[in-house]
Amino acid sequence: MKENNILQQLLKRYSNLATLEKSIIAAVEIIIDSYKNGGKVLVCGNGGSCSDADHIVGELMKSFEGHRPLDSEFQKRLSALSPERGKELASKLQQGLPAISLTVHNALITAVANDISGELIFAQQITGLGNEGDILMGLSTSGNSQNVVDAFLVAKAKGLKTIGFTGDTGGKLKDLSDVLLNVPEKRTAYVQELHLPVYHAICMMIEEEVFNSD
Repeated sequence: MKENNILQQLLKRYSNLATLEKSIIAAVEIIIDSYKNGGKVLVCGNGGSCSDADHIVGELMKSFEGHRPLDSEFQKRLSALSPERGKELASKLQQGLPAISLTVHNALITAVANDISGELIFAQQITGLGNEGDILMGLSTSGNSQNVVDAFLVAKAKGLKTIGFTGDTGGKLKDLSDVLLNVPEKRTAYVQELHLPVYHAICMMIEEEVFNSD
């Protein structure tokens, strides 16, 4: 099973992540289950973790390492609409896995910060975008970032599954995460350095299962 090979390669390169093996598998499974049932992934974080949130969405919304051609019927519909442009779109576009970064909506974020509270910039978006069966992935090196914690509270109330990326202790997100990926570091930079290979492996495993499994 190639997905397992991806995970084993990760653990071979980062032996200090061995304690997260079961949690990584669990994260992949609940995300795939959400996708199979028409769900989506929402992602949030601050600072460097904001960049990681955007990065995760980039790996899900287009091909990462695998091949994701459009469904053949969709290709036909595009080509029928425009013999030239439609055919090019059909050949170049890739299947995406629905994912939204909650860090990029500047007008909305500043409106929430100004009109309600800066701590609610993600929670307000979950209120509007989150549906039961969706996934919220939140990155916080301490596990205590209030805007991420508040987003998790709203997500849990709405029936979303939650995946927390944190440092060693898990912080407040520990008790709010259906799956906790608490890498074994405490210093912010070192935590973020380990988050990246973990979410890369998760994205690769999801892509392999959804698009390339027999």
